[in-house]
Amino acid sequence: MDLDDQPGSEGLDGRDEPDLVIRAQNVVMPEGTGPAAVVIRDGVIAAVRPPGWRAAAAPAIDLAADEVLLPGLVDTHVHVNEPGRTGWEGFACATRAAAAGGITTIIDMPLNSIPPTTDVPALEAKRAAAAGQCYVDVGFWGGSVPGNLGDLAALHEAGVFGFKSFTIDSGVPEFPPLDYAGLDRSMREVAALGSVQLVHAEDPGVIAAAPPASGPSYAGFLASRPDAAEVAAISRVLSLARETGARTHVLHLSSADAVEPLRAARAAGIPVTVETCPHYLALAAEDVPDGATQYKCCPPVRARDNARALWDALRAGVIDCVVSDHSPCPPLLKRVDHGDFGAAWGGISSAQLSLAIMFTEAERAGLALADLARWMSLGPARMAGLRGKGAIAPGFDADLVAFAPDETFRVEPARLEHRHKLTPYAGRVLRGVVRRTWLRGEVADGTRPRGRLLRRGEPAPARPASRAAAP
Repeated sequence: MDLDDQPGSEGLDGRDEPDLVIRAQNVVMPEGTGPAAVVIRDGVIAAVRPPGWRAAAAPAIDLAADEVLLPGLVDTHVHVNEPGRTGWEGFACATRAAAAGGITTIIDMPLNSIPPTTDVPALEAKRAAAAGQCYVDVGFWGGSVPGNLGDLAALHEAGVFGFKSFTIDSGVPEFPPLDYAGLDRSMREVAALGSVQLVHAEDPGVIAAAPPASGPSYAGFLASRPDAAEVAAISRVLSLARETGARTHVLHLSSADAVEPLRAARAAGIPVTVETCPHYLALAAEDVPDGATQYKCCPPVRARDNARALWDALRAGVIDCVVSDHSPCPPLLKRVDHGDFGAAWGGISSAQLSLAIMFTEAERAGLALADLARWMSLGPARMAGLRGKGAIAPGFDADLVAFAPDETFRVEPARLEHRHKLTPYAGRVLRGVVRRTWLRGEVADGTRPRGRLLRRGEPAPARPASRAAAP
C-alpha cells in the first residue's frame, strides 16, 4: 500500500528510549500482515521492528496468541448531534462507543446539531461543547447550504475538513438542501479552496414521483427511495465534479446501480471518492420485518443481490471506504410503537459495532483483516486528509486496536455505549471482539477523555528526532 505524502520515520537509536513497545504475531501493516514489535514514543509510532526487538527500559505489551494488532479505525461519517440535540447523542457517549468499537478518530457531521456547522460561530460552539469530553480524536465537517457560500472560506481557514451538502431534504429544517445550481456554486468554491465536497446524493424529482412511504411496509418504504434517485443524483454530481474540478465524495452509497457510472468517472480521471456503510453490506431488504423501523435509513437498505454487488465494488476499488453513518435519535422518533416507516427518523446507530459487523461479513466472503484496515482506517483518513492516521507505520499516531477475530459475541443493546440502544443488530451473533484500544499510545477505555479536537491542515505528528537505524 502506497503511503506517499504520509509522515514517516526511519527509526531510533540508543539515545531515544521509547515509551512503549507492543508486540504481536499478527500486525496488520501497509506492507502486509505478520509478526512485529511496534515501537511508540510521544504518542507516535517511532519504528516497526522484528517481533523480538526489545528496549532496555521501556514497558512492553505482548498480545495474546489469538489477538491481531490493527490500526485504529477512522470513521468520517458520525452524527454526534451536540449541542442542540444532545438528547439524541453527545460527544462523551459517542466517542466512548467509538473507542469500545476500535474507532480512534471520528469526523462529526455538520447536522443534526443546533446550530448546524455552517459558519464559524457554530463551529466554535461545537468545539466548545466537545472540549474535555472526547475519548477519541474528533474533527469536524462544515456544511454547505443555501445562503452560506460566503462562509465556506472562513470555515475552511478555521479547520473544517470539507463541506457536506444534500441534494434532497436532510430531515432537519435548519440544514436545507442545495439545488443543482447551488451545488455547482458550492463545488466551484470548494475547488478554489482545495477542499472536498461531500454529497448526500438522492434526486428530489425522482423521489417526488415515487409513492410516499407510510405505514409498516418495508417494501413500501423501499419503493419511496428508489435506486433511480441515487443514480440520477450521482450522475449530476459527477458532471459537476468534471466541470468544476472539485474533489468530490459520494456519501453512503446504497445502490449498486450507481457503481458503473462511478467506475467510468474514476477511469476518466474525475476526482471522486465513494463510501458505503456496514448496514448496506450486512443487511438485506428481504430480511426486514414490516414495522421494524430500527432498520430505516436514507438511502435505504436494499436487496441481498445489491449488497453482493457493493462488496464486488469494494474489492474492485470503486468504493474507497466503509464508515458507520452513525445517526442516532431517541427511540420515540423511530416510531417503534406503531412501526410507521413514513414517520420514523431515518438513521442507524452502529459505530460501536462497525468493525465486528464488517469482519463477520468479510470473513464469510473470504476477505482479510488487511482489507478492512484499508477500507476502515487508511481509506477514510486519506479521503479526509488526516495525515498520520490510519496505518501502523513509522510516523503515524499510535492509534491501535487489539482485536480477537475468533471470539464471538451476541449483540446486547444494554451493553452498547451509544446513548440510545435501539439497533437492528440486537441479538445477532458477531465475530471479532475489540479487547483494547490505544489512542496515541495510551489505553482508551472510556475512563479518561483524552481525545484531541483536530483541525484541517494541522502539522503531522511529531516525528522521532533520530533517523539512525535501531540496534
